[in-house]
Amino acid sequence: MRTVVRRTLIALILLAGAAIAWFAIYGGRFLQHEDPLQHADAILVLAGTRVERALEGIDLYKAGWAPVIVISGGRVEPAEQWLEQEHGIVFPREGDALRQMMLRFGVPDAAIVRPAESVDNTGEEANMLRALVQARHWRRVIIVTSKYHTRRTGFAFRRGLAGTGAEPIIRASRYDPSDPAHWLRHRPDVRFAASEWAKLLFYRLGG
Repeated sequence: MRTVVRRTLIALILLAGAAIAWFAIYGGRFLQHEDPLQHADAILVLAGTRVERALEGIDLYKAGWAPVIVISGGRVEPAEQWLEQEHGIVFPREGDALRQMMLRFGVPDAAIVRPAESVDNTGEEANMLRALVQARHWRRVIIVTSKYHTRRTGFAFRRGLAGTGAEPIIRASRYDPSDPAHWLRHRPDVRFAASEWAKLLFYRLGG
């Protein structure tokens, strides 16, 4: 009996060691999962960075991959709404600066779409895109995000666009300095990757 228990413990320890080794080597690379680029009806730049994702969206637009760029404006804080309603102060939105940057890079104003609603997370951004897809009859949209965010983004947008016939194409920004192959070497990479693993598990569990 003791021999069986000892062998079981040894097997579990070896299995745990193998899992830790895999996670250390491939934990960052697993999170980066992109789709082959295809011509699309629009490019959606997700919120969450100041310019990294938007610059990639501009490059894709200028390369002719899609005729429209959608800017996800991110979350509008309740305090911002209070300022506007009570004092008439319109605080600059995240998408305002991105729009100005795109115009400076030669993207026509008519090619920039700014949905009005506030979105707080990737799932809400997927729902926002679902409404646009149905209203504009888009069939394919390139989604631009950060490297560690790509796998979860693909999961969220495939779920969000289910039943619409639209296909999300996930693209990581080349301006993102993260290094998924050596994610344990840099503290920002460790924080971002750890956060993404937790959120990915939450999504997989139905969140």
